[in-house]
Amino acid sequence: MNIHFIAIGGSAMHNLAIALHQKGYQVSGSDDTIHDPSKSRLAKYDLLPSQFGWFPEKITTNLDVIILGMHAKKDNPELLKAQELGLKIYSYPEFLYEQSKDKTRVVIGGSHGKTTITSMILHVLNYHDRTVDYMVGAQLEGFETMVHLTEENEFIVLEGDEYLSSPIDRRPKFHLYKPNIALLSGIAWDHINVFPTFENYVEQFSIFTDSLTNGGIIVYNEEDVAVKRVVEESIRPIKKYTYSTPKHSIKNGITFLETPEGNLPLEIFGNHNLQNLAGAKWICQHMGIDEDDFYEAIVSFKGASKRLEKIAENNSTVVFKDFAHSPSKVEATTTAVNNQYVNRTLLACLELHTYSSLNAEFLAEYKGALDNADKAVVFYSPHAVKIKQLEEVTQQQIAEAFERDDLIIYTNPQEFKEFLFNQDLDDTAVLLMSSGNYGGLDFNEVKKLI
Repeated sequence: MNIHFIAIGGSAMHNLAIALHQKGYQVSGSDDTIHDPSKSRLAKYDLLPSQFGWFPEKITTNLDVIILGMHAKKDNPELLKAQELGLKIYSYPEFLYEQSKDKTRVVIGGSHGKTTITSMILHVLNYHDRTVDYMVGAQLEGFETMVHLTEENEFIVLEGDEYLSSPIDRRPKFHLYKPNIALLSGIAWDHINVFPTFENYVEQFSIFTDSLTNGGIIVYNEEDVAVKRVVEESIRPIKKYTYSTPKHSIKNGITFLETPEGNLPLEIFGNHNLQNLAGAKWICQHMGIDEDDFYEAIVSFKGASKRLEKIAENNSTVVFKDFAHSPSKVEATTTAVNNQYVNRTLLACLELHTYSSLNAEFLAEYKGALDNADKAVVFYSPHAVKIKQLEEVTQQQIAEAFERDDLIIYTNPQEFKEFLFNQDLDDTAVLLMSSGNYGGLDFNEVKKLI
């Protein structure tokens, strides 16, 4: 099969391209810009386009399939040519479904936690040498790619994103997978540029729940009010299993999970992560991993990349990097670090980087999100606001939104870096929360802070 990727450089897209290449398909692709790690990984498999840009002449009737990425626009020259020739055009999730129609599809959904839960499941399965197909949103230790596809594996584990499928398919990705087994971790309003009201956003999770196959299984977090309502109101003929925060204790900065076999020390911490663990355990049990085997494997799980990732530590200081950017994630992550290091000063630095977080109307959702930090810093780039063609956000609006009088606000990357590098970090936990890099902060340099 000859497959061409329009916008091959995306995090998910380049991993799918590599997975299909490894499966034996003929793969080509285009993009107007490709950054590392996508660039070097595509080059390793000889899949990196020789020139950046869009080349309609690449689109011919010799191609069996076009896979269209979100980075492309509706008027992309290659897309227009493919439409003109009547070629089969798939979005990323559509094609994953086509590849897994004959498998047992396990889909992990939720506003937060889905990457971590998917990672936990794959870690446990890998530990016990159970091979499955998968797609996950972060690079995992012990896994070469974020996507793996075979003909023979019985299960496929998919991280179910609620964002749009492609520029010409406005359906949320997780509506297309038709799960046999599913999980819902939590619902907290996000992607407001696509889902303008909370009710509209919640509706997407109802549609997801109702997309399960007849007799399917859904595992859900009963501590999340919106999730509980969505799942329990569904009248689909499906089996419903609940989970909640398991019993645990914290001693000397280590979280211990209470189990029938005794207290197990974990590499991870925080109520959200413990909830994620409880959900992952249910899913693994439905995939044939018993409880004891799950516990044996999970103690060595260190977390998904950029999810409460410890990047530096000495006897008096610890530094974490986290992908948190939405209000609920920021609050949960800040609370988790505060609870884990009760005798240390918590310095929490948040970059407002996404469409939602830089939206003046949405800012009010951040009220109280940094309350558990001893020192709270917000960084945002007015330039990023302009690029995203949003209304200007002022420092005053940010200060009012967080409702914290001592909030420190930076808009200049160099000034933020100077602040960070001039802090006395003895007896401190540093938390860097962003889906960006604070205007060019080198995290390898940050490691040298301590």
